[in-house]
Amino acid sequence: MPTTSSTRRAAVASSTNTAPTAPAAKRDRTHYLYIAVIVAVALGIAVGLIAPDLAVELKPIGTGFVNLIKMMISPIIFCTIVLGIGSVRKAAKVGAVGGIALGYFITMSFVALGIGLVVGNIVDPGTGLAVTDAVKETGQAQVSDEALPPVEFVLSIIPTTIVSAFTEGQVLQTLLVALLAGFALQAMGNAGTPILRGIEHIQRLVFRILAMVMWAAPIGAFGAIAAVTGSAGLDALKSLAVLMLGFYVTCFLFVFIVLAALLRIVAGMNILTLFKYLGREFLLILSTSSSESALPRLIAKMEHLGVSKPVVGITVPTGYSFNLDGTMIYMTMASLFIADAMGTPMSIGEQIPLLLFLLVASKGAAGVTGAGLATLAGGLQSHKPALVDGVGLIVGIDRFMSEARALTNFAGNAVATVLIGTWTKEIDRERVDQVLAGQLPFDEATLLDDHEGAAAPSDGDGEASEKELAKA
Repeated sequence: MPTTSSTRRAAVASSTNTAPTAPAAKRDRTHYLYIAVIVAVALGIAVGLIAPDLAVELKPIGTGFVNLIKMMISPIIFCTIVLGIGSVRKAAKVGAVGGIALGYFITMSFVALGIGLVVGNIVDPGTGLAVTDAVKETGQAQVSDEALPPVEFVLSIIPTTIVSAFTEGQVLQTLLVALLAGFALQAMGNAGTPILRGIEHIQRLVFRILAMVMWAAPIGAFGAIAAVTGSAGLDALKSLAVLMLGFYVTCFLFVFIVLAALLRIVAGMNILTLFKYLGREFLLILSTSSSESALPRLIAKMEHLGVSKPVVGITVPTGYSFNLDGTMIYMTMASLFIADAMGTPMSIGEQIPLLLFLLVASKGAAGVTGAGLATLAGGLQSHKPALVDGVGLIVGIDRFMSEARALTNFAGNAVATVLIGTWTKEIDRERVDQVLAGQLPFDEATLLDDHEGAAAPSDGDGEASEKELAKA
């Protein structure tokens, strides 16, 4: 017996000594990176409060960092969708995913509007504010010509050339080109395998570049949050605190009651566990006020979680244009706030048509920078012009509200990916449990798994194709 126990101790010591240390080093490095982001956010807020004029001048730093990430979005979406669809032999599966996704997005938009409508009528925050000529001019300046009517929006999805979808940075145009390329590779059969292998290598390159860009996150976070704090000022925050708090509470209720219930009932998953897994992405959004900054990482993390490539590739990019739950709540509460502040409160009969119009109009502003405020102003201009002047009242706090908008939009798309993966049976539940338990950590260095076969399996020939790609 003593010999046996000594042997065991020796074996444990041997396995400990021979265990690879590289992954731990990688995790430690990225851990320090996100601690640096938190410190940078705190410093940015301090600079914004102490020296607001200087803080506003730092805005290009934050904008530059977000643009660095945005330049990676189109190639990542293209590679993800082409690899996902090209390795699946049944095109009907892709169509089913798209149909379920759009149906879910429309339903949740109505739910978000409904919640915003109820809370907005209860809180009633706009009464008693003065609308000056300066406020009116500011409101009129927010009307953007970039938002398109529904028909023109649909036509705008078609790129001028097959390459311009990448150069213009239009997510839906990239999505269309990627779908066509994926279906074409499906039709090519085995002849398309070398092309898929090449695209897989390109995907690895793109994700490696993104991992390098992320090391600039603390600098970008500092510039972005300093500019937001410096430009808003304490006066705007105090006078509009009721609207801000009401909006934050509404977003909280939507995420932790509606989305949490759906996730628990459909997928049997705890939303807090999922959000813990996506904690670094939420921090990135909070520090940049942009949900797009986390889009590439959401794609990578959802695939790592165990959702199949076709579901992730279709749901996430489409959701960033059509599943804007936070924006829906924002437009509802902002419209009611402005109507009250202008002294022309709307009845329920007036509120519902306006909000339905804004629901449709928001899809035409999918690619517009600051889409929430621009869509609100453009929608009011088209449907109820008298209220546009009041948009200037919320310009000062819009960036703070955009934090909650972006976080809610991101949470909605993360939950949607899991739900749609569950409904289409394109999610590996065993892998999900392992990932959320921390047994399969996400590789922060490459943002990709070394063995793609570990993802949710495809049916038929698609499974074999994915294994071939993994070996390549």
